[in-house]
Amino acid sequence: MESKIIQQVEKNSAEMIEGIKKIVSMPSVESEAEENAPFGKDIAMTLEETLKLAENLGFKTKNLDNYIGWAQYGEGDDYIGIIGHLDVVPVGEGWKHPPFSAYEEDGYIYSRGILDNKGPILSCLYALYAIKQLNISMKKPVRIIFGCDEESGFEDLKYYLEKEKAPVMGWTPDCKYPVVYAERGRAVIEISSEEKNIDEFFEFVNTYFMNAKPNGERLGVDYKDEEFGVNEMRNYKLIHRNKEVVFSVTFSYPAGVELEDMMSEIRKRADGFKVECVQHYKPVRFEKDCPMVKALQSAYEKITGMDGTPVTTTGGTYAKLMPNIVPFGPSFPGQKGIGHQPNEWMKVEDIISNAKIYALGIYNLSNL
Repeated sequence: MESKIIQQVEKNSAEMIEGIKKIVSMPSVESEAEENAPFGKDIAMTLEETLKLAENLGFKTKNLDNYIGWAQYGEGDDYIGIIGHLDVVPVGEGWKHPPFSAYEEDGYIYSRGILDNKGPILSCLYALYAIKQLNISMKKPVRIIFGCDEESGFEDLKYYLEKEKAPVMGWTPDCKYPVVYAERGRAVIEISSEEKNIDEFFEFVNTYFMNAKPNGERLGVDYKDEEFGVNEMRNYKLIHRNKEVVFSVTFSYPAGVELEDMMSEIRKRADGFKVECVQHYKPVRFEKDCPMVKALQSAYEKITGMDGTPVTTTGGTYAKLMPNIVPFGPSFPGQKGIGHQPNEWMKVEDIISNAKIYALGIYNLSNL
């Protein structure tokens, strides 16, 4: 059956590439909310067209008030969930061609969202399409979920979980290969001071952040874990807000660290300043040898022939909020610094390989 699935994906590859090009050609940067468009009209239109595409492939679809939508194959309450997102970051400058033109050159497609994340989630849709065409019996239905606010706060997924049951297993194609069995915790911490103490505040920021290692060493939070590596500080921002100066920093911390312990250490050094956590996602961790991880590892190894030993990530995905899923693809080893950049790209052959991996991943999970 595996060979039949792979062959069916190959047979559909041209149709898949055209479908992906259509959707990545649509601008879907978040804009001001409008009626029936909580993240702006461009994202709402992109979701509508994506669901039409899924309907044309024969899937049952549902639009949850333009917050998020899904396409499903099979019936039942306990489903396999695969979630990606249609919203993209602003295009920025430095593009060789218009950023929503989906231009193809020498086997590469360049477009904002081709990697992050329209191309991969649509690869999952077409992977499921191959399964559907072969009339493969599924123990559980499979749902492809199209998010609309991954880049700006996960309000789409929060809305989804208010309306729908969470999947029993699945993945998000918004990270890297091999299968990611664990994500670090992520905490956005703000340190603030009144304007009258600005000199002391800037001295503190310069000492503990700007002129310090990005592992939190001077703050006493240089945690290290064999699985996850060292604590990381990133996304520094200085903000002037309501007669206060605010320094914002994001900590990407190893599992096993307690947020309050980290906050306590920071407060010791930030004596006289206000320290608060304004956003927090706990670490996500599955056992490397759990059935779901092993099933996805097998799919990756079958298609690539490469070592699929599960890995961790310093990034953050929908897995932070959606229960029972892991990050899985789409970037292959060595492919870094592509998403969010000008001339964002994916190789056509990698898109097809992704679809093959995802199709076998669906098949493997459906047999658990």
